[in-house]
Amino acid sequence: MRPFESIGTSVLAIAEATVFIRAILRPHREPASRIAWAVVIVALPVVGVLAYLLLGEVRISLRRRLRGREIEARLPRPSGDGTLAEKIGAGFYRAPFALGRSINRLAPTSGNKVSLAADSNAAIDEMVADMDAATSTVHLCAYIWLADNNGCKIKDALVRAAGRGVAVRALADALGSRRLIRSRHWRELAVGGVQVRVALPVGNPLWTFIRGRVDLRNHRKLLIVDNRVAWCGSQNFADPEFRIKPRYAPWVDVMSRWEGAVARHCQYLFVSDWIGDGGDDISGLLAETPAKHAGSGGGAIAQVIGTGPTVSFDSMPSCFAELMHSAREELVVTTPYFVPNDQVLFALTSAARRGVKVVLALPKRNDSIVVAGTSRSYYQDLVAAGVTLFEYRRGLLHAKTIVVDRKIGLIGSANLDRRSFELNFENNILFADEGFASVLRARQDEYLADSDPVTQAVVDGFGIFGRLWQNSLAMMSPIL
Repeated sequence: MRPFESIGTSVLAIAEATVFIRAILRPHREPASRIAWAVVIVALPVVGVLAYLLLGEVRISLRRRLRGREIEARLPRPSGDGTLAEKIGAGFYRAPFALGRSINRLAPTSGNKVSLAADSNAAIDEMVADMDAATSTVHLCAYIWLADNNGCKIKDALVRAAGRGVAVRALADALGSRRLIRSRHWRELAVGGVQVRVALPVGNPLWTFIRGRVDLRNHRKLLIVDNRVAWCGSQNFADPEFRIKPRYAPWVDVMSRWEGAVARHCQYLFVSDWIGDGGDDISGLLAETPAKHAGSGGGAIAQVIGTGPTVSFDSMPSCFAELMHSAREELVVTTPYFVPNDQVLFALTSAARRGVKVVLALPKRNDSIVVAGTSRSYYQDLVAAGVTLFEYRRGLLHAKTIVVDRKIGLIGSANLDRRSFELNFENNILFADEGFASVLRARQDEYLADSDPVTQAVVDGFGIFGRLWQNSLAMMSPIL
């Protein structure tokens, strides 16, 4: 062996051993993830080492991480009522709210008024109406913002508000909204007086990979108007035809409109993101006193939950699992991307086994072939446990909803997948209100009416080659 070859072999062996040990010792990692990465590193020495260095750890840039910690420490928390959790169902559903509060230190709020938009286009029109009525502030956080009909409606409304002297701020994810950011529409926003910022800028991809991860994204979908109205749900600022992926259209989304104290808690998430990405300090908005909106039964109880790589590692899956464990009669879940960890999977199957009616609706056609295959690898376990499983056939079911016992639930941006669990910044609202739970549950029934049941016969029909494909993808899910 030549000297240079010997040196190269030794360097590679040292690098492989070092990365292997790091993968095994890295904290906040499930055993399945450690095993998967160990196999990849050993089986593919060069590729495996590079893959782990680029994708193996949830890394955000040091500057952004330190900035996030500093913001988290000093931002004031809007007021709430920490005793509300004890009163929800006479304390029966206390645990999900108690856990949710531990993530952002945001207590539940009461006296909120909530409604559900009829569909995606109606949601955009109602958001535009709220922006046209704004008198002080309009704040928007977008993951995907397209320069289509609905995207331009939002843009024009922001410019109109800024033209009236309203303080307008728009934060768009660098990757998800890259087409709009590179277009004339982004420049028109700035020229029109809108303060614009790019969330988690990518820049040079190699440098981004070195200092963090390019696929760590701000997946939040938020609009807060005058610190009193907030929109929260699954919808991007785009047409339901979603012309960048028309094959899977329409995108079927759900958006909720909130008035009351919870809007200021949504504002907390925007403020932390805005300052974290270099915006001006607007933390004074969090100290304003919100107006209460007494509805049926005193209004909805609502609690904001914001997760991401700057908060505790298992925040989102723990919230999902705790909410599922609280179900006593019925649990209905819709999500477009289903790649659960063991915690969430077992919460679903154990609920079904203890006699809860568990219903899970997923899209029949998914825009990710990897996610589609991985999702179906869990069908056998779900069906065997007694989960009633459906696949939505009239487009991509993109709504992320959970309703428990027609009393409490969750709506927001987070999927039941590992990206939402570990990588993305997400926003959700956990609520307790039988009126809104019934409305959201009725919307879920509409989805189920346009879905096909997944029975044992359907699962058997996948065949041995189908199961090999699905299970192979599932084996890799801890490292994806």
